[in-house]
Amino acid sequence: MTVEFSYAGSPARIVFGNGERKRLSEWIAKSGAKRALVLSTPHQKADAEALAREIGDVACGVFSGAVMHTPVDVTEAAMKVVAETQADCVISLGGGSTTGLGKAIAYRTDLLQIVVPTTYAGSEVTPILGQTEGGRKTTVKDAKILPEIVIYDPLLTYGLPVSMSVTSGLNAMAHAVEGLYAQDRNPISTLMAIEGLRAFARSLPTIVKTPDDAEARSDAFYGAWLCGTVLGTVGMALHHKICHTLGGSFDTPHAETHAVMLPHTAGFNAKAAAKELAPVAEIFGGSVGGGLWDFAKAIGAPLSLRDFGLTEADLDKAAGIAVENPYWNPQPINRQSIRQLLQNAWEGRRPSE
Repeated sequence: MTVEFSYAGSPARIVFGNGERKRLSEWIAKSGAKRALVLSTPHQKADAEALAREIGDVACGVFSGAVMHTPVDVTEAAMKVVAETQADCVISLGGGSTTGLGKAIAYRTDLLQIVVPTTYAGSEVTPILGQTEGGRKTTVKDAKILPEIVIYDPLLTYGLPVSMSVTSGLNAMAHAVEGLYAQDRNPISTLMAIEGLRAFARSLPTIVKTPDDAEARSDAFYGAWLCGTVLGTVGMALHHKICHTLGGSFDTPHAETHAVMLPHTAGFNAKAAAKELAPVAEIFGGSVGGGLWDFAKAIGAPLSLRDFGLTEADLDKAAGIAVENPYWNPQPINRQSIRQLLQNAWEGRRPSE
C-alpha cells in the first residue's frame, strides 16, 4: 500500500489527570510567567477568583466578561485590563467562550496561554480563533493562537450540568466527523478522530445516567482532547461554516447549534464521503446522519433549530450567508440544498442518510 501524507504534531503541552489543576502554579513557574490574568465567563467568576487566590501573588487580576462567539468589543475591553495589569500570561478557566477570549488576546499580544477546560468543547488545542463583529463570525488561524499549556483535570467537570456535558461533547464530535473527510486529512488525524468518537460514544450515555461517574468523565475529556486536536490539525467544511453562520449572525448557542446540525451535515455528506464516514455508521449504528441523530436523541440533546427562536425567514438569510465564500465540502453545495438542510434541522427531522 502506498501512503502519502503530511503531518505536523501540535507543540502544545498537554497535562491530563485527576487533581492536575492543583499543579497550575508549577506550570506557571516553569513557563517563566510572573503576572497571570485569569479569564472566565460571568457565570464562573467565583471559580476564577478562587483560582486566582490559589495561585497567589502571581495572579494580577480576573476578567470575567467572556461570552459566546468572542465578540471583538469584549476582547477590546479585556485588552484594556491586560494593559492595566501588565499581564504576561492569561489563564482561561472554562469552556469555549473563555478559551476564545484567551486566544483573541494572544493573537493580538502573543502572551502565554494556559487553559484549564471545564467543558468538552476541544477548542483549547487548536490554533483557530472564531470572533464576531458586525453580525458576522470569521475565523483566523495562526500559531500565536494555540495555547501553550492545557491542563485537563476531569474533577473539574463533575459539576458540569448533564445538558452542557451532552452539547459540548457533540460539539467536539463534530470536529472529528469533519476531520474524517477533510481534504488534508492524514492517517494520524483519522485515528484520533475515530478514537475520539468512540470515547464519546462510551462516555456520554453513562454521564447522562450517572453524572459523577469518574471513568466516564475522564473518558469524555480524553475524547475532547482527541477531537479538538483533529480540528487543529486539518481543515473543516460545511458543518463549521453553517454553525459559524448561525452563531455569528443569529447568536444561537454555540454548543447546542453544533449538536443540532451535526446529524444533518454528516448526513448531507454521507454519500460523497461514504468510505471516510463508514466508521461513524459503525460506531453509532445504521446510517451516518440517522445514527448520530438517534445517539443525540437518546442522550437528551436538542434536535431542532426552532427551539433557539429561529424563524423560517432566518433560514433564508442563513442559507444566503452560508454560500458566500463557502468552505470546501465533499458534497457540492448551493443555496437551495443548504436551505433544505436548514429546514430539516429547524423541524428536527431524522436524516435518512
